[in-house]
Amino acid sequence: MGTDKFLNVVITGATGMVGEGVLMECLEHPQVKSVLVIGRKPNGRTDPKLKEIVRADLFDLSPIENELIGYNACFFCAGISSVGMKEPEYFKTTYTLTTNVAKTLLKLNPDMVFEYVSGAYTDSTEKGKSMWARVKGKTENDLGRMPFKAVYNFRPGYMHPTPGQHNLVKFYKYVTWLYPLLKGIFPTHMSTLRALATAMINAALYGYDKHVLEVKDIKALAGHE
Repeated sequence: MGTDKFLNVVITGATGMVGEGVLMECLEHPQVKSVLVIGRKPNGRTDPKLKEIVRADLFDLSPIENELIGYNACFFCAGISSVGMKEPEYFKTTYTLTTNVAKTLLKLNPDMVFEYVSGAYTDSTEKGKSMWARVKGKTENDLGRMPFKAVYNFRPGYMHPTPGQHNLVKFYKYVTWLYPLLKGIFPTHMSTLRALATAMINAALYGYDKHVLEVKDIKALAGHE
């Protein structure tokens, strides 16, 4: 792969496990020139190519639109668990938030690649019994209808954390030691956060022939396990 292409990336969800892992990889990658993190609280990292905007209301980005111009990729990693949530609330914090951010970025950067971290078993039909899967399926589908340069939906399964991460989902702290065994038993459900982040960067730089990427696609595009 050539090195003549560069990315200026917007990242959401950097205070969560997935977003933090993606941010760490972007900061290390030579073809990522700059990173803008947008979130409700500081992510706690500093780097010469990192800029951060802390904003309580992510549903309305109009006051900061001037600071969102000049980016050619968005890695949308923000997300919450649906456990204990009613569908209207989950819909707002998943579908509405994601598509609102996407519409704003598209208006300001029409040549942008938008990449959404969805989840394994997301329901593209939008008609299944699982509430979260339907909502994420609608989110994927409607993002795909937006006229970005490209839209990629990533559906990772278990993601092994990157060394040095601070924000881990609680149960990960108890199962990470099992990863070498589990990836041998369930290779199509297991990858690393580093692989996800690398695959996202490579998709933005070079494209991919699928717009919904399962674990096997993530590993292939990343070029490593």
